[in-house]
Amino acid sequence: MRRPFLTWLCSLAVLVAGAAACAPASERVLVFSKTAGFRHDSIPTAVATLQRLAGEAGLAADHSEDAGDFNATHLARYRVVVFTSTTGDVLDATQQRALEEFVRRGGGFVGVHSAADTEYDWPWYGRLAGAYFDNHPPGLQSTRVQPERRGRAVGASWPIRDELYNYLSNPREQVQVVATIDERRYDGGRMGADHPITWCHAFDGGRSWYTGLGHDTAVYADPNFLAQLRRGLRYSAGQSDEC
Repeated sequence: MRRPFLTWLCSLAVLVAGAAACAPASERVLVFSKTAGFRHDSIPTAVATLQRLAGEAGLAADHSEDAGDFNATHLARYRVVVFTSTTGDVLDATQQRALEEFVRRGGGFVGVHSAADTEYDWPWYGRLAGAYFDNHPPGLQSTRVQPERRGRAVGASWPIRDELYNYLSNPREQVQVVATIDERRYDGGRMGADHPITWCHAFDGGRSWYTGLGHDTAVYADPNFLAQLRRGLRYSAGQSDEC
């Protein structure tokens, strides 16, 4: 019996573009990078990297800067929404409600870098992201990232050179911290000995994962950072309980 044409076409697409090419609607990621404030030069690289990592996880990734995509019908196509270096007020009230309902239906959220510098007047978003950006020291600085699990350091720390955020509050009591940075190794840290930089949590029916790293384009070639992003995508998509 001959296979239907669409099945054949999908099989051909898999051979050409990989398994994510024919991912069903529920296996898709929306990478959103609209900015209403500062715009990072690293956004194109961040988007391409996230699309590649999503593909490795069997998730097809679409990129958009159209806030109109935040409606119930469109978001129903996705398992995860990624805010990558968004800034400022990027969604109106109706679009905000659509994202809230997406998460409440079990959708995943990933925030990268200035996703924490977004939507300060929307308290629900602040709780979703885990913390809001406060400030950062000038320029790029070097420190070390210490992975942790369940409140304890695990494995060796690794070096990073990036823009290092301070947050308006320490999110530790509300989230599971995935990694901290060492303020003793650079100037301008204002959070003290406990400076979370990456975290995750179950939130309002869905899952959220955030990293403050990702300002500098070069960071997207760092294997340690890429491993973080992989875990974040898998966690937020419900593929793993480890973040």
